[in-house]
Amino acid sequence: MTPSVSPARACAYVVVRRVFEAGAWADRALHAEAQRHKLAGRERALAMQLAYGTVQRQKTIDHLIEMFAGRRVDELQAPVLAGLRLGLFQLCWLDRIPAHAAVGESVELVKAQAPRAAGLVNAVLRRAAGQGRELVSQLPEATPQQAALRHSHPEWVAQMWWDALGPTDARALMAAHNHPAEGSIRVNTLRATREELIAAFGPTARPAPDLAEGIMLDGQFDVFSRPEWESGLLMPQSRAAMAVARILAPRPGERVLDLCAAPGGKTTHIAALMENRGEVLAVERHPGRAQALTRTVQRMGADCVTVNTGDARELGGLGQFDRVLVDPPCSDLGTLASRPDARWRKDLEDVERLSRIQAEILRAGAAALAPGGTLVYSTCTISPDENELLVGRFLTEHGNFEAVELRSDLPVWEHPSVPEFAQTLPHRDGTEGFFYARLRRSDAA
Repeated sequence: MTPSVSPARACAYVVVRRVFEAGAWADRALHAEAQRHKLAGRERALAMQLAYGTVQRQKTIDHLIEMFAGRRVDELQAPVLAGLRLGLFQLCWLDRIPAHAAVGESVELVKAQAPRAAGLVNAVLRRAAGQGRELVSQLPEATPQQAALRHSHPEWVAQMWWDALGPTDARALMAAHNHPAEGSIRVNTLRATREELIAAFGPTARPAPDLAEGIMLDGQFDVFSRPEWESGLLMPQSRAAMAVARILAPRPGERVLDLCAAPGGKTTHIAALMENRGEVLAVERHPGRAQALTRTVQRMGADCVTVNTGDARELGGLGQFDRVLVDPPCSDLGTLASRPDARWRKDLEDVERLSRIQAEILRAGAAALAPGGTLVYSTCTISPDENELLVGRFLTEHGNFEAVELRSDLPVWEHPSVPEFAQTLPHRDGTEGFFYARLRRSDAA
């Protein structure tokens, strides 16, 4: 660690560099670096805030760097750019960070890697300390392109939400994605009660509304370092993610198919709702993810789950199921608060490619559903092509399926345009952005 630099800033600096220079996932890089720097409590929370915020605000930060430095960001050395990004984020968006700490420690971090650039970093950050916040507040947002710059999103995402939700909601949604994600966990009712887990976490924990197994936690937290995690008593999940299994509504003794099941949060929730009675077949294509899913199932004590390594589009020979969950790969655009780098990893071509895969998986899941059975299609994205338009086409092509309305299940999570479906919106509902459609197969073949 560089002398005179706090462990949290040193950790965040490495995470930012790993994300933008090596393509690392921010959450995984943070977990590894926090362990290496032996961070805990407030220091780890600060490192997360600094790293995630810098990655999320990268588009706006780079605009400011080019204004203050008078050169393009791609002309700067990698360690210099990382130090400037980290410093600008603190100066322009964080209220409790003294300017001298943000400037001085950013300079020290860069000096250790690129000594000759320390003067540039110092000059740029000092200018930002005096003018940065005002410049950010003056950035316009009247068009999708302007809003994308102000709220640091890809322009194609801003345009899509502008068209789907309207300008007011699109701007509010982008703003919400730059704030910390909700702190929530699901108690594993196979091994503990909500009351027991709330007592273990203390005054920072409280019951989640409308979800009997949900717990809300105040502030940033590292669930994976808790003994309750190792013992399989909990699963970190947003309220929106917890709602998926509730909408599927599996019953003890039933046969349930869970497609694209890793990492296992919904799989183990289904098993808990079934009280470990019946059969849950969890299909995961990637062998490594399937192995991790198996470990999760074992840790959570979900004995009724069997993991199948295979392609969810090719389900021959598995028989028919009472309920099917189709939770396919998606663009993740509803989880940009908890996955800060996700916004920079996808493009419009990815949405088109994913929607084709999603349609294939939905058709395969529908073919495995027994007559009279229930299928839930859910994604963690806010993208019409992956959600309501895709399910609408499926229903047009499959006359023996009908949508079952969800308003009685999710009275405040209404879809903005299709009332029989549901869509959570982070700025409106305070949770991740999920889409839900519940379909029923008629008795006709």
